[in-house]
This record gives sequence, C-alpha cells and structure tokens, in this order.
Amino acid sequence: MGTERVYNFSAGPSMLPLEVLERAGAEITDHQGSGMSVMEMSHRSKAFDKIFQDTKADFIRLFHVPDSHKVLFLQGGASSQFSMAPLNLIGRTGKADYAITGNFSNVAYKEAKKYGQIRVAASSEDRDHTYIPTQEELSLDPEASYFYYCANNTIYGTEWQYVPDTGDVPIVCDMSSNFLSRPVDVSKYGIIFGGAQKNLAPAGLTIAIVREDLAGHALPYTPLMMDYKTMIDKDSMYNTPPCWCIYMLGLVLEWLDSKGGVEGMEKIKHRKAQMLYDVLDGSKLFTCPAEKGSRSDMNVTFRSVSKELDAKFVEQATAAGFTNLKGHRNVGGMRASIYNAMPMEGVEKLADFIRKFDQDN
Repeated sequence: MGTERVYNFSAGPSMLPLEVLERAGAEITDHQGSGMSVMEMSHRSKAFDKIFQDTKADFIRLFHVPDSHKVLFLQGGASSQFSMAPLNLIGRTGKADYAITGNFSNVAYKEAKKYGQIRVAASSEDRDHTYIPTQEELSLDPEASYFYYCANNTIYGTEWQYVPDTGDVPIVCDMSSNFLSRPVDVSKYGIIFGGAQKNLAPAGLTIAIVREDLAGHALPYTPLMMDYKTMIDKDSMYNTPPCWCIYMLGLVLEWLDSKGGVEGMEKIKHRKAQMLYDVLDGSKLFTCPAEKGSRSDMNVTFRSVSKELDAKFVEQATAAGFTNLKGHRNVGGMRASIYNAMPMEGVEKLADFIRKFDQDN
C-alpha cells in the first residue's frame, strides 16, 4: 500500500480528520507568522492565549455550554476524573450512586469507593454489559451527592440513548467516546468530562465541563491540581496546559463547524453506524452482542461464529487497509470505532468488505 493512509478503526487514540492533520503539518514550524511552533510557545504568550481563548469559545458555542458551567482544559485523561469527581463532590453527603455499564464505569466506581459510600444504582453485568438499563431500572438514592454514568461503552459497544432523571442529584458523566457526536443539554449535568483522543484531539488533553456552583467543596485532602476551583479560578492555567492538544482541538472544532456542527455530525454518525449494523444483522456469519436500543453509534462490536474466523477476518481486513478492527481483549471478536473523523467512505468500504467476507465464508 506504500504510504497511502489506512482506514483506522482504532478505539483510541483514533484517527483525526485529514484536513486537520494537513493544516497542523503546514503550521508545525511556523504558526501564522509567529516564527515558531505552537509546541514552542509560552502558555502565557499573547499568541498562545489567542489560540486558547478561541478554542474555548468555539467549544462553548458548538457544544452549547450555558453560562452556569465552566469549560476546563486539563491533563491526566478521563481516568484522573474518576478521582477528581468524587474528591470535589462527595463531601456534600458522603454518598454517591454509580451505574456500571462497562469497564470504565466499573473502574470509576472502584476508585470512588476510596472517598465515600458508593452504591451501585444499576449494573448491566447480568447480561455481560450488552444493554443499557432503563430509567425504571435505576435505583436512585435522593441522598446521593451525585449520580455517575459513562455515556458510551467502547469495549461493549453500548450507548445511553437518554439522560437519566435523577431529580435534584447532580449527574456526572464520562463522555470520552461520544463527545461532540450528538447534541447534549449540558444544563442537565453537574459535570461532563472526557479524554480527547477519541473524538476531539490527540491524547494528552482532558476536557471537563463543570457546573460552577459544584466547585469549591472539595474534600480537605484533595490535591491542589485536582480541585476544580483551582482550575476554574486560573482558567485552566494553574500550570502549563497541554498546549499542542488545545491547538489541535481548535482545528478539529473548525472542521466540525464546517460539517454543520454537532447537529450535522449527529446525522452523519448515525447513518454510518446504521450502515454497519444493517450489514451485520443481514449476514449469516456475524452477530452484534449489543442489544437493539442500546447500540453505540461510535463503537460497533461484532463477532463471527468462531475465534478462528474472527482472526481470519481481522487479518484479511488489515491486508485490505482496514486497521485496528480486533475487539478488546476482554470480549474478543471485532470492533469498528467510527468516531467523527472516520469518513463515510471508510464505513461504506468496510460494509462492502464484511458483505464479501460473509459470502466467501
């Protein structure tokens, strides 16, 4: 294949829009006449401050973030938020509710248990995380300091299609893998966070959207850098932020804007996912473990009739230019991650490949 670009179906770090990479490449040694790369700029410089403020303003506009919430550009990945959310919020009542619908919400739950009484409000473990619990299946404690869930489960290929109604209890949500793929009513959430490396930018940037009145109540032993109030007061600049990733996010947001924003992206991403599900549902060899109504538009998980055939599929797909289709080691099978940057053409070609493989085998 020479140096031709592959269709990269990796769950993360995942592919970035080609236009964004080309623009970043063109500016890598000289950003807009500054004579230096963004990677070399002082985070306190006027040049970088403009990049920072423009990117933040674009994010707020495209994601419709209300004035009640602050956008923070942090580091440490979504995994650091597994600690940061309880450290900042649990002090109110010492209790929190967690919905466990996959690997990452389970890790978050275990981490939160260090800081208070954590209850499992719902779990999909009984059916191997192949579904999302309904509102009626949530057992909610009105005394909880917050309710926690992970919006999209990359490993199991499930996605919440509704926002849980928790009354007055603030919602904390990990949106790492479906950020900016669908419109969100941010006002319904206390905290939304996510790592950038799936839908937004290269790895190294974590975004947290925090309802401002929830900050300032951290547990007394909360590390300085993990206190939302510290970061809000210093506009994410208490220390050096991930400058290059913030710049890349800015370019991705410009690209997203050109595609009709989050609303435009929602239509495209649902069409891409439906195309794959239709082919898989119509095939003789393949099945999708995720139940209809809970299926993810970002991570399509599927498997054939045997592990040997799965391995053959992955091998032949890789040779055909479709990379990173092997499923997570916890579940096996295959997984096609089709985040915002995956072009429609890549999904169409993969669908054709699945069809042909199904017929040939």
